[in-house]
Amino acid sequence: MKITIIIALIGIIASLLAAGLFMVRGGPTEQEKAKRMAHALTWRIALSVALFLAIILSYVMGWIQPTGIPLNG
Repeated sequence: MKITIIIALIGIIASLLAAGLFMVRGGPTEQEKAKRMAHALTWRIALSVALFLAIILSYVMGWIQPTGIPLNG
């Protein structure tokens, strides 16, 4: 499960960086630039939601447990 979370986080960061790159470099037209950036941001949102749902499902199935770290330190 740890590897899946790490891969998802790397994918989220990569799509965010791609959107930034498309914003700066873009395409031949402004419309193409906006389309590529929106597509990359859509992937970022989809990966974030999928990661959140996977963590919730893993907790419900008992695959992961809370660590019990005390809040008082």
